[in-house]
Amino acid sequence: MNERDSVRVKHDPPRGILNVRPEQARNGLARYWPSADLAPFIEHYWIVRWDEPQPRVAETVPHPSVHMVLETSGRSEIVGVMRTRFTRVLEGRGRVVGTKFRPGGFRPFVKPPVSAFTDRHPSLRDVFGSRAAGLGERVLSIDDDREGVAAVESFLRGLEPEADEPMALCAHVAARVADDRSIARVEQLVREFGTGLRRLQRVFGEYVGVGPKWVIQRYRLLDAAERVAAGTFVDWVDLALDLGYADQAHFIRDFRRLVGRSPADYAKGLGVGVRPLMLKGKT
Repeated sequence: MNERDSVRVKHDPPRGILNVRPEQARNGLARYWPSADLAPFIEHYWIVRWDEPQPRVAETVPHPSVHMVLETSGRSEIVGVMRTRFTRVLEGRGRVVGTKFRPGGFRPFVKPPVSAFTDRHPSLRDVFGSRAAGLGERVLSIDDDREGVAAVESFLRGLEPEADEPMALCAHVAARVADDRSIARVEQLVREFGTGLRRLQRVFGEYVGVGPKWVIQRYRLLDAAERVAAGTFVDWVDLALDLGYADQAHFIRDFRRLVGRSPADYAKGLGVGVRPLMLKGKT
């Protein structure tokens, strides 16, 4: 079996694409699982193609993950964890080949802590030096998705990453937060994983680039946006409480800061019905 044949399509629904209903989120997007030896570091590879006669704004909610992004425009960069939504105008024809690292999974590839990349997008050459020369052009010259991903994997293997215990801890904690909506406080993670609060904060800063509290909040707001997009009617009272918010003001503020609109305005734009946003027993 050659490298191309080991690349498998990922069918799980994508998370974090704003302003679209779930059935539209896959348009122009393909994703692939990493090979087994890179799976501890890589969550998946993603490829976006577009052909837009008129400019279109695409917005996403970034996860607590670092991405390596190769684009037809000639930009090849590392995108650190972004603490605001990502907005991009798509026009004409283009393609992007991206690598999404697991939370903590980028740390073995670089010397500085991952916090050095937070809210930044340095070029591949700035991060990897001459080893990355021509990688974007080489990968994007390959039209076949699987062959392109195989070329990316060959480059990553050449960097000889080695997994360690803190990296595994970050990946497990982040996955737990992503999968369990009942987790709303860092203290829950401290108890479940048997680690100290300060150690967890320190490790997340070095390996993920943001703290565990931020990761919890980001996934809960992702939950909120997804549940709005997937539903036909939203009970804001139950949603705010279910996501761990004690009052409506904090929920509205955090949602607006991330998505750019209030929860009600976002739901209206997607054609989702809403009830007045207030907590039970309060007006």
